[in-house]
Amino acid sequence: MKSGVVVKNTGSWYAVKTEDNTVQCRIKGRLRMKGLRSTNPIAVGDHVIFQYDEKEGVGVIKEIKTRKNHFTRRSINLSKESHVIAANLDLAILIATVNYPETSTTFIDRFLVTTEAYDIPAVIIFNKVDCYNEKDLLRLSELKNLYESIGYPCLSISALLQLNIEALSDLLKDKVTLLSGHSGVGKSTLINAIYPSLDLKTSEISDYHLAGKHTTTFSEMFDLPQGGQIIDTPGIKGIGTLDFQKEEVYHFFPEFFELAKECKFYNCTHLHEPGCAIVKALEDGKLALSRYQSYLSILEDNAEDKYR
Repeated sequence: MKSGVVVKNTGSWYAVKTEDNTVQCRIKGRLRMKGLRSTNPIAVGDHVIFQYDEKEGVGVIKEIKTRKNHFTRRSINLSKESHVIAANLDLAILIATVNYPETSTTFIDRFLVTTEAYDIPAVIIFNKVDCYNEKDLLRLSELKNLYESIGYPCLSISALLQLNIEALSDLLKDKVTLLSGHSGVGKSTLINAIYPSLDLKTSEISDYHLAGKHTTTFSEMFDLPQGGQIIDTPGIKGIGTLDFQKEEVYHFFPEFFELAKECKFYNCTHLHEPGCAIVKALEDGKLALSRYQSYLSILEDNAEDKYR
């Protein structure tokens, strides 16, 4: 038996990196993670044990080692199933854009709620700032002020201007980092700006609807020259949350969790109860309306298309 880390998943085959080389592996039968209903039992970042077939030159994965965490979302095809994007992460970075294309606060919040739920530190990178007009820059300032006040580090970046590229490189050093975001936000361009040797495929966004074209088909892990790994992922259209009990959703909004300690009722749903500290903070302008709207949308996740 040999062990290694899954560095690429192309559907039925898994590239597993060992100390010596990278082996193409498959899984036999219905290998499932305990307690996780997932469309993909193995994800990039998983540590696995496999049996190597010398004759065929391939491996068969027999076991997945216990994950320290994972980033998952609702599967596009099967609403009751999850899709694990990556596992065993030290950091999750959301590449967002105020425009070209726009990343909504709902999308940002759903990403952050997922990182909170699975105990993954998160950072928001606002990319393409060289494209922003005065209105975009004002919106950028508002978003950074909002998320930094909650406790999420934010960074404004431009690959074209080389703005904060070094800061991003420092952030990635010696960590296993997930890079995620909509198609067209410039993930691959950013990675190439920091590590030209990786030469990732990039594509222009559509001028017609300012939406990105998919350039990354499968999640893939890359070694970084200064230490650490990044996991580049296909552009995500929406993040549907899963496995959350309604009464625990507010736990994953840090500012809500603090305010809830002052609610009159211990089982407050933060919707209509008298003496709700969260609703009062919202009415007093001390809580962002966009965050509360995201909270409501997650509560309604059973409805179709609620996570765009």
